Amino acid sequence: MYRTIKDFISDLKYESESTLKVFRNITNEALNKKNNENVRTIAVLSWHITITLREMLTKTGLEIQGPYEHQKAPSTIDEIISAYETSSKSISEQVAENWTDASMEEETNMYGQQWKKGVTLSNLIKHQAHHRGQLTVLLRHEGLIVPGIYGPAKEEWAQINMPEME
Repeated sequence: MYRTIKDFISDLKYESESTLKVFRNITNEALNKKNNENVRTIAVLSWHITITLREMLTKTGLEIQGPYEHQKAPSTIDEIISAYETSSKSISEQVAENWTDASMEEETNMYGQQWKKGVTLSNLIKHQAHHRGQLTVLLRHEGLIVPGIYGPAKEEWAQINMPEME
């Protein structure tokens, strides 16, 4: 749970940059490929990450810019990136302008439960990281480069003189 606006905004900045690193490695050709009936396409998953930013935070009373929850996914990764950037930036601005550190303890109805706002922000970050992990698996299956997020990815090991992955 976040207790300060500063800590959340710092984490959101890093997590948003990390999500954008993954999104920028997606090609339009890979967006709608589906290698297994039990997984989402890259387009659906990246769009889900994007629309959840606005969807989740508007439940707390903030006015977040960006696509609506049931809005259809655009046809290009550049459009998804643009929508993601808009929502992420809006979250930082809205939280900084409208909440205080004391607001982190206030509760709002989230999906039929009462969550503290600090918990909502924490779950927003975790939700993004969870689905970004799924997305990296799909990128790997499509032969696309997976960037390192919390450490180097396979393609980055040689740059830091690490041995090749077994």
